[in-house]
Amino acid sequence: MTARLELFAIPGLPMVQGGDDLAALILAGLDRAGQVLRDRDVVVVAQKIVSKSERRVVDLAQVVASPRAVGLGAEVGKDPRIVEVVLSESTKVVRSRANLMIMQHRLGFVMANAGVDQSNIAAADGHQRALLLPLDPDGSAAAIRAALAARADVGVVISDSFGRPWRRGTAGVAIGSAGIPSLIDLRGQPDLFGRTLEVSIIGFADEIAAAASLLQGQAAEAQPVVVVRGLTWRAPNVPVADMVRPPEEDLFR
Repeated sequence: MTARLELFAIPGLPMVQGGDDLAALILAGLDRAGQVLRDRDVVVVAQKIVSKSERRVVDLAQVVASPRAVGLGAEVGKDPRIVEVVLSESTKVVRSRANLMIMQHRLGFVMANAGVDQSNIAAADGHQRALLLPLDPDGSAAAIRAALAARADVGVVISDSFGRPWRRGTAGVAIGSAGIPSLIDLRGQPDLFGRTLEVSIIGFADEIAAAASLLQGQAAEAQPVVVVRGLTWRAPNVPVADMVRPPEEDLFR
C-alpha cells in the first residue's frame, strides 16, 4: 500500500505551440530542475498543452454557424460560432441554460461545452480561437509515455477540469492515460472484516488527476505538468476510455 506520496510541478515550461514535442519539453524541464524520473512515477499533463501541441485549435473567423447553432446560441447567450464548434465535437446536448451547455462529447465524456475552451489561448493576430480536446487522449498519453521510456517506466495521465452534477466547483479528472490502471476493480475482494466487496471500483486515474490539479491550477499558474511519485498498484493497465459509463448503467440520462 502507498504510505506516502510526493507531487511536484515541473517549473519553467515554455508556452506550448503547435507541433511542439511535449516529452522533450518535459525532459528538458526536469533536467533544468535537477529532477529525474523514476520507474512507477506518473506524469500528469494538462489537456490544454496536449491540445495545443496537436494543433487542436479552431479559428472562429473560419467557422460558419448552422441554423441549429444560431438557435442554441440565442438560448444560452453564446457566440453561435462557439456553439457550432461545440456541436461539432458532441453527440448530444444533455442540458443547457444561460451561458452553459452540458454536452456528451464524441469520446463519451459528459462535460461543459464539450471541452471547447478559449482561456489562455494567445491571439497575436487578433483572431478569436477555441481549443478542442485531443482526438485520442489515450493515444496521446501513450505517445508521451513511449517518448519518456528512455528515462524511466512511467505512467502518463492527461488531465482536465470537470464540474460535478451535484457539487459546486471543478476538479481534475483524467481524459487519457497510459501505463496505469485507470480503473481498479476491487469487487470480490474482502474488506477489513471479511465481507466481500460488491460494487467498489476505484477511479484511479481520476484520483491521480485530482491530486495533480492542486499544483497545476486552473487559471494563470502555468504549471501544466506534475509528477506524482510513490503510488503502487498491481492491477492491469486500463485506458480512460473504459471509464465512460455505458448507457445501460446510466441512471441519470
